[in-house]
Amino acid sequence: MAVDFDAHRPAELARFWGSVLDRPVEERAGGLLLAGDQTQVGLRFVASPSEKTGPNRIHLHLTSTDEGDMERVVAEAIGLGASHLDVGQLPEEGHVVLADPEGNELCVIPPDSSFLAGCGFLGELACDGTRDVGVFWSEVLGWPLVWDQDEETAIQSPDGGTKITWGGPPLMPDPGKDLHFDLVPDGDQRAEVERLLSLGAKRLDSGDGGDGAVLLADPDGNEFRVLARR
Repeated sequence: MAVDFDAHRPAELARFWGSVLDRPVEERAGGLLLAGDQTQVGLRFVASPSEKTGPNRIHLHLTSTDEGDMERVVAEAIGLGASHLDVGQLPEEGHVVLADPEGNELCVIPPDSSFLAGCGFLGELACDGTRDVGVFWSEVLGWPLVWDQDEETAIQSPDGGTKITWGGPPLMPDPGKDLHFDLVPDGDQRAEVERLLSLGAKRLDSGDGGDGAVLLADPDGNEFRVLARR
């Protein structure tokens, strides 16, 4: 699975994130990919004219190993083109909120976060969503629920690594330009689409998502794409 960034300048944004995460940029499936693995989620960048009108419903949390490392991560991100961002966070919360060069929110998390201990540098995809969506993606990916309390959910690969979390209602408005999920099935794309529909996804009226991708929505109505294997 990968997180798909709608970008005005996908090559520049891919270079930024490639430098932050120390991952090579690959051309793949009609976009630019920073490949993940069994424990770290991939990032994909595609050209989009959409305008961002509010906070993204998905943002990335980067971890740190100690106070000096946290300062280094923040300084390197700013040196690459990020900027500080005020979203109403309080000083005692400890994390640093930044925006990437196209305004996508990201957080650098203090080293004392027990929730993200052992998750790797890209520790978390923090998502806006209901418990139903957390359960849906747990079944889609075969990742167990590692947190399920007060409408908040989190899933993680059985091999560990990046956690995907959903904060529960109320849900924020659609921000226009956004981040969303892409899936590349191991087998037949049509069979995978049918499996996803049986788990609660909905096929969108707009047809396919381009490049042979099928456009679906999760139980909260968030769009995601099932890519054709190449």
